[in-house]
Amino acid sequence: MRKTMRRRTSCGIVQKTARHALFLGALVLAFTTAISSAVAAPAPVPEADPFYSTPADLGAHKSGDPLAWRSVKLFGLSTPLPITAWQIQYLTTDSENKPITTIATVIEPTAPWRGPGSRPLVAFASAEDALTTACAPSATLRAPINIGSQTTLDLPFLVGPLLLGYALVIPDYEGPQSRFLDGVTSGHALLDGIRAARRFPSTGLADSPTGIWGYSGGAYAALWAGQLRATYAPELPLTGIAAGGIPADIPAIARAADGGPKAALALLITAALIRNEPKAKIEVLLNNRSTAMLADVGKRCGTGLLQTYSGTHLSDYSVAADLFAHPTVVAAAQRQELGAITPDVPLYLYHSNADEMIPAPGVHALINRYCSMGSTLTQHFSNIPGHSGTAMVEAVGALRYLGDRFASGPPARGCAAAS
Repeated sequence: MRKTMRRRTSCGIVQKTARHALFLGALVLAFTTAISSAVAAPAPVPEADPFYSTPADLGAHKSGDPLAWRSVKLFGLSTPLPITAWQIQYLTTDSENKPITTIATVIEPTAPWRGPGSRPLVAFASAEDALTTACAPSATLRAPINIGSQTTLDLPFLVGPLLLGYALVIPDYEGPQSRFLDGVTSGHALLDGIRAARRFPSTGLADSPTGIWGYSGGAYAALWAGQLRATYAPELPLTGIAAGGIPADIPAIARAADGGPKAALALLITAALIRNEPKAKIEVLLNNRSTAMLADVGKRCGTGLLQTYSGTHLSDYSVAADLFAHPTVVAAAQRQELGAITPDVPLYLYHSNADEMIPAPGVHALINRYCSMGSTLTQHFSNIPGHSGTAMVEAVGALRYLGDRFASGPPARGCAAAS
């Protein structure tokens, strides 16, 4: 009885505080946007920052080991915040099983944790969605507030867990080559970012119950981490994964974007597959006009590409009649799709029935695959219209789910709809 009462109380507190957190996040965004130009100093891009340089002694370390670290000020603000923030360079492994280094930003409230046990840790997977490290979370979290930056858009989702007293780790899960939609690299780097945060001696997170949260591109990395945990990082005690706006059925996503206001997404996916699947030789299916486009897409953040390429068509750059129906492209995309491996971590998956960026049928199919393979999964299909609107409104459910896992452990096995 006592356990049941505690769970209900926890749910109520999490739901109420999460709403307050999201509201406060919006206020923080408005306030810092107004003052940032006066107090923020530009941060160097990763290519010009020695902190990102790869050490020579990688062979002396194992995946997830912190290699270098520094204290940082978020968004370059000089105003003290009730948090400590560190950036950690750590070792991870890419999809070719090669050792690489990447960066994680760890944020911890300065107020002591007043709950039972250790302070929970949330690995937040930002929707990096880019092919350049200039858009990596570690870089944009140190740069001045910019309404077009993904981490600026993420502010409400970062404030929510912090107000609940949780610590955050935000890995650059695309790695130093910015491998957007590279499932294995993303999953490994996210898991190793958690390892690095737990091993880092300046935080008390070694025994923290840990969950993962991601939306859109971040959901892709979160679920790949869930798929790979059992074989790659079996010692990590993940309590749950909350993932929304889930990129399932990559060709369907590209087709939905093609020719519309978010056509840049189709071009970004094409460029990512070329980078991630070099043996596929997708570039031979493109025409001469694609050269300048690929160069441009490769050096700018996804959010900044939308206006430039609004209304463009893949056929403008392709010699194939339907690029994402071509067997070469379909096979390359299939190798990066979610759903071939069963996550052994409890899942909370949420998506809009009216998502204009990621068609819902692919997400339904992914959930059916996970459930048929024995996943423990709670699903919620929202009637909130749109990809961005669902991200904001349904974040409360994601935080509630992670809070329940921290407070009460795993849910009942099997698949169910959210209550």
